[in-house]
Amino acid sequence: MTPIPVDSARFLADLHALRAIGGDSASKGVRRRAFSAEDLAARDWLAEKMAAAGLEPRFDPVGNLFGLTPGRSLLLGSHSDTQPEGGWLDGALGVVAALEIARASRAAGGPPISVVSFQDEEGRFGALTGSSVWAGKLSLAAADALVAADGMSFADARAVLAGRSGDFVDPARFSAFLEMHIEQGPVLDLAGEAIGVVTGIVGLRQVQITITGQQNHAGTTPMAHRRDAFTVAARIATALPERFANIVTPQSVWTIGHIALHPGAASVVPGRASFSLQWRDIDSDRLDRMEATIMALLDDIAADTGCEISAKRLRHDLSPMPMDLSLQAILAQAAQAVAPDRWRMMPSGALHDASNVAALMPVGMVFVPSIGGISHAFDEDTGEADLVTGLQVLADAAARIG
Repeated sequence: MTPIPVDSARFLADLHALRAIGGDSASKGVRRRAFSAEDLAARDWLAEKMAAAGLEPRFDPVGNLFGLTPGRSLLLGSHSDTQPEGGWLDGALGVVAALEIARASRAAGGPPISVVSFQDEEGRFGALTGSSVWAGKLSLAAADALVAADGMSFADARAVLAGRSGDFVDPARFSAFLEMHIEQGPVLDLAGEAIGVVTGIVGLRQVQITITGQQNHAGTTPMAHRRDAFTVAARIATALPERFANIVTPQSVWTIGHIALHPGAASVVPGRASFSLQWRDIDSDRLDRMEATIMALLDDIAADTGCEISAKRLRHDLSPMPMDLSLQAILAQAAQAVAPDRWRMMPSGALHDASNVAALMPVGMVFVPSIGGISHAFDEDTGEADLVTGLQVLADAAARIG
C-alpha cells in the first residue's frame, strides 16, 4: 500500500474557507439551506476547487455535485447544505476531506478517487433528497412534488440549475463509497477516542399527527368542558416513554420536533394541533413495534378525550442499513494504524447519504468526535487535531482499497 500524501494545512484552510460561505458572524455556525444563494455559492466554490484538482465538476438534475476522475474510481464525499442554524462541519467535513484526498492522490499518481456533495441531505424538502433520487429510491417526479416549509417546491428550487446541470452520473463508474462525518453525538468525546468506524445507520420513521378538538373561548370555557388540542398533544408526548418502556433500548430515540396550534391566539382554546413524531432505531422489528405502540396510544387517547386524532406518514421509510463488512475491516485497519487503540466500532444514530448509496455499491463510514456531542447547532465543533486524524484515517483506507 502506497500512502496518499494529504496536506493537513490545505485541508483545514479549505474547510474554513467553506465555512465562510453562509457563515454566522458571531459564531462558527453556518446557514446554507439547500438551493439557497449560500448553498449555490458553496457548490460553485467546490466546483472550482474540483476543477483545479484535475477533476471534472458535474451537477446532476437534482443539484448533486460530483468531481469526477476518468474511468472507474472510489467515491468519497458527503453533503454541504446545512440546517437553518447549522454547524460548520456537518457534511462539509466529509466533502472537503474527499476533495483533499482526491487532489493528493491524483498529484501523487495514486488510486483514482472521485468526490461528491449530495444535495438536500438536511431535509429542506425531505431527508437525503439528492442521494435518494440518485440511488433510485425516490423518483424525480416524486421529488419535484416535495414542498418546503416556506412553500417552495423542489421542482422550482432546482430550476436554478437550468443550463448548468447534466445527466445523472452512472453509479457503475464507482467501486465503493466512503463517507467521513462528525459523530453528532457524545460517545467518542466522552470516551476520549478519536475515531468511530460505523457498523450501521439507524432506520427512521416519521408521522404527522393532527388532533382536532374544539376551538373555544379561553376565559369562559370551563376546564372540564374543554377539548383542548394542545393538552391532548402534550398527553401523547408524556405518555410515550411509559408505553415504550418494554420495547426500546438506550439507543432508541423519538422526537417531537415541530408543533403548530390553530388558531394560535392567547385567548383561544386551540381547536387543532399538528406535530411531527419521528423515531429511530437500528433494528427494523423494533421500529415496527414502536409504530404499533404509537398507533395504539393515539387510539386510546382519542377514545378517552373525544378528539379526532389522525397520523399521516411523511415520505418513505428509511430502513436500518448495515455498512459493508469488508469496508468496515479496512477502516478498522486504518483507524488502528493512525490512532492505535483510540477508536471503536459503533452504530450511527444520525441519517447519512451513505444509507442510500448502499443500494448501489459497498459503503463505509468513519466518525470523528463532536465536542460535547453537539450538532445541528451553531455550537457544533471538533478539535482540529481530531479533524486531521479523521482525514488521515480516510486517506489510509482509500489507499488500502486502491
